[in-house]
Amino acid sequence: MDKPFSPACERNREPILAVLRRHLADCRSVLEVGSGTGQHAAHFAAALPHLRWQASDRAGNLAGIQAWLDEAGLANTPPPLALDVSGAWPPVRADAVFTANTLHILAWTEVKALFAALPAVLAGPRRLIVYGPFLVDGEPAAASNLAFDADLRARAPHMGLRRLAEVDALAARAGLVRRARHDLPANNLCLCWEGERQAGPQADR
Repeated sequence: MDKPFSPACERNREPILAVLRRHLADCRSVLEVGSGTGQHAAHFAAALPHLRWQASDRAGNLAGIQAWLDEAGLANTPPPLALDVSGAWPPVRADAVFTANTLHILAWTEVKALFAALPAVLAGPRRLIVYGPFLVDGEPAAASNLAFDADLRARAPHMGLRRLAEVDALAARAGLVRRARHDLPANNLCLCWEGERQAGPQADR
């Protein structure tokens, strides 16, 4: 089959990878939730060979993800898992969970289901890394993000940019504290929560 392709994945993969190198250095396994085309999984697993990179997505996307993984031929990428965040999760444990450009596509009930599932998934360092656009209270939103938010809501009322404070609250319920915020190109953030230390200062830009 022809591999699915996302130009955005090609543009953002190197800035995201720089963050992953920093925050996943002491991890050995990652569950990627919503692997989409599979481009990120193939690229990050190749660049981070110390990690077992477990891709996942809804069943309809698995063939495209597998096409990317087959072409890469890496030893650290098992077959992608079928995962619907609102359903029963497969029995997988990982040091970290990574997801990119998903929270604004998922319904808020699905976002809550994703975070509620994390305590049963995360082990070891217990890291969560999320990439995408957010609305941050007290900071002016970029015009491009406001336009993107309006476009999403016009396409489907359940979609839209999430407020970072509300996502932080979901993470807290899952026993995680935000430890790092990285401002990346195109007004996107890459955020890292973890659960191995006591609560402390949040911002580490």
